[in-house]
Parts: sequence; C-alpha cells; structure tokens
Amino acid sequence: MHPATPQPVAPSLTRRVLRGVLLPLALTWLLGTGSALVVANSFTEQAFDRTLLDDAYAVSSNVRATESGIELLLTPREVTAVLFDQIESVHFAVRKIDGSLLAGDETLHAPVPEGEAHHRFSDIVFQGQRVRAVVLNHEAPNPYRVLVAQTTRTRVALVERLLAYVLVPQLLLLALLAAWLWRRIDRELRPLGELERTLGRRDVNDLSPVPVAHSSRELERLGDAMNSLFGRVAHSVRAQREFAGNVAHELRTPLAGIRALADYGLTQTTPAIWREQLTRIAASQARASHLVDQLLGLALADEGRTALRREPVRLDDLVEQAVMRHLAQADAQGVDLGARGLEGTPVTVQASVALIEGILDNLIDNALRYGGRTITVELAGTMLSVVDDGPGIPSEAQRALMERWAQGPDGQKLGQGAGLGLSIVARYAELLGAVLRLEAAEPTGLRVSVAFGDAA
Repeated sequence: MHPATPQPVAPSLTRRVLRGVLLPLALTWLLGTGSALVVANSFTEQAFDRTLLDDAYAVSSNVRATESGIELLLTPREVTAVLFDQIESVHFAVRKIDGSLLAGDETLHAPVPEGEAHHRFSDIVFQGQRVRAVVLNHEAPNPYRVLVAQTTRTRVALVERLLAYVLVPQLLLLALLAAWLWRRIDRELRPLGELERTLGRRDVNDLSPVPVAHSSRELERLGDAMNSLFGRVAHSVRAQREFAGNVAHELRTPLAGIRALADYGLTQTTPAIWREQLTRIAASQARASHLVDQLLGLALADEGRTALRREPVRLDDLVEQAVMRHLAQADAQGVDLGARGLEGTPVTVQASVALIEGILDNLIDNALRYGGRTITVELAGTMLSVVDDGPGIPSEAQRALMERWAQGPDGQKLGQGAGLGLSIVARYAELLGAVLRLEAAEPTGLRVSVAFGDAA
C-alpha cells in the first residue's frame, strides 16, 4: 500500500487577509514613491542645470571682440575662480563656431545646440567621469560657443538622500501598519476561532444551537446558517429515531401474535385449525403491513417540511382513483362507498400528489374501520370531505385524535390501527397549507374536511 499523500496546510485567514491588504497597499506606495522621486529628481536636475547654464553665461560675459578677433578676457585661473565649486570638478572650453579653441580644455567636447536653440544640456564622460555639460551659443556678429561641464557627485548624493528620506519613513509606517492590521484582524477573527474550538469540543450527538458572538454581520450570518443547519439535522435525526422507535414498539405485538399463531398451528393436526390459524396470521400480517405504511407516511410527513415539491394536481381525479382503490375492501365489508361532486368543472390545486393520496387513503381507511354502512367522499370546490354515518367522535376527543398514537373508544375496542391515521392527515394538511376540520355529520356520523387554498 502506498502511503497517503499529506494534504497541504492551508494558510491562515489572518495571513491571507493581511496579504490581500498589504500587497496592494505596498504596490500603491511603491508606485507613489517612485513617481514622487521621479518628479523630485526632475526638479533637482532643472535646478542644477540652471546653475550650470548661469556659469556658462558668466564665462560668456567675459568674451570680447578685439581687432584680432574674439578673446576671453579672463585668465584660466580667473575662470577657475568664477566656476569654483567645493565638491564638484568644473571644466570649460570656449571655441569658435568652426571648433577652434579660444580657451579652456582642448579635449572637452559635447553635443552642440541644434536648429535655433541657444543651449543644449547633455551627459558625457570626461576623463573617466560622468559629467553634466551645457553648450551655449553666442550669436553674430562674433559667434562662438561656451562649454561648461561639471561632475554629478552632488546630484547623485542629493537623489540618494531624497530616496533615503522618503523610503525609510515609508517603510517604518508600512511595518507599523502591518503590525496594527495583524493585531486588528486577529482580534476580529478571534470569535471565529472560539466557534471552531466550541465545535471541536462538542459531542457528536449534541445538535443544540451554538453561541455566536455578535462581533460582525458575517459571523452572525455564519452562526445563524450553522444553527439553522443544526436545527434541520436535529429534526431529521429526531424523525429517524422516532420512526425506529415507533416501528420497534408497534411491530412487537403483531409479530409476537403471528409467531404465537404459527406455533399453535404447528402443534395441531386438524386441517380446520390450520386454516383458522393461517387466516388469523394473514389478518395480523395485513395489520402489521398497514402499520408500517402509516409509520412510513408519518416519517415522510416529518421530512416533508424541507423537501416538499408542489405541482398542479387534479383533485377530482385523485378522489375517483382513491374510491376505486378502496371499493373492493368496502364491498367485502358491506359498506356503500361512493363519491359526490366529481361531475362539475375539474378542480386543480397546487399540492403534492403523494400527500393528497395519503390524506384520502387514511380518511377512507379510518371510515371503513370505525364508520357506519355508508361512506361518501365529497368534493366542493377546493374542499375535500369524507363523510360516514358511524357513531362519530365527541367534540372533546377530536383534538386528541390528531396526536400520534391516540385512538378513540371504538379503535381500542376493535384493537385495530395504531392511532396514526388522523395525525398523518393533520400533518399532511399542515404541509400543504390546508385547513383540517372534524365536524359531526347529519343525522349521525363524522365529517372530516380538508380545505385547500385557491384553485391553480
């Protein structure tokens, strides 16, 4: 067998939220800082270039026309004094338009202005150093060019200081913000961790609602959804346990009776007794089967709260089919079973076929068991009624008969059923949004009516 591949550990929600907040914030800060540095560097370059251009004008102001042409009135030492800088090295050259040198450094060259421009800045390499140069054109009648070049140590140092002054405080602020966000997010998610620990310590059979801290709307919604799920699961578990308990309790007696009848029949040798015992076994089996059907129907009603699907249903067709299903049983018992109100306009309601069939089957079955000699299924609009001419049910006992396992005196006397029929009808009617009523019939008997909503 191959060892199971370990599942990767998912990152914590705190880290994910912090990453989701800080990453775009850091990128935004980086872009903003870069833009600010570009703008600051541009203004710094303009200031230094303006100073360099002023130096070129200072040298140009000392060039005069003489009888022999043009010449620089200052000596190289005096020019150095004019262009003196404590940090930077400054070089110059004064040339005629044809390029011949009047004064300065012979090896110093830089791109000249183009078109009608009077000056031009450029970055060049002179004597192995990167320098910033400006070439200034002096127009006729005595045209010449002044070239001044300066090293860029001050400029680079200033940009580095700007970068340090901007980056260091921003990085410190970003670190402080990350620490504050970490603490804040951890505090906000603490109730979620408490909820996790509460669920981890909970017993598997405990489906009671969990306490939810009202710290945020999202946590409240999560808690409400979880408690709602617990409620539905608890309801389903209760229904399953009750169904199992009901089956075990109610089937014990008929199964024991069947076993006793079979054991007694096996000890006899007379065919007549065998036949009698087999008839009783068949009756007991029918009662047990009917009880199982009722228990399953009641379990379906319990589960139907969350799984009921409605569709257009023809009440008149279902009534006719239900009467036909029970007609043979009614004839065998000598009961006149019929229907009334099926000849008019078809009646359609939004309901469930299974639930309406369950209502009809249980009402007709109860009437066959406890009613008189006549049973009528009536349909008047969206109201469905089953009427019998039996002894009826006293008004004080009607509400009790809608509870599980409740039987009237006739049912207890006959030893039939389990007291589930009317409780199933009541639950089905509740699920369908219908109204169930028990009334005395005229002149005697019981009328059980189920009033559905408006026709579909």
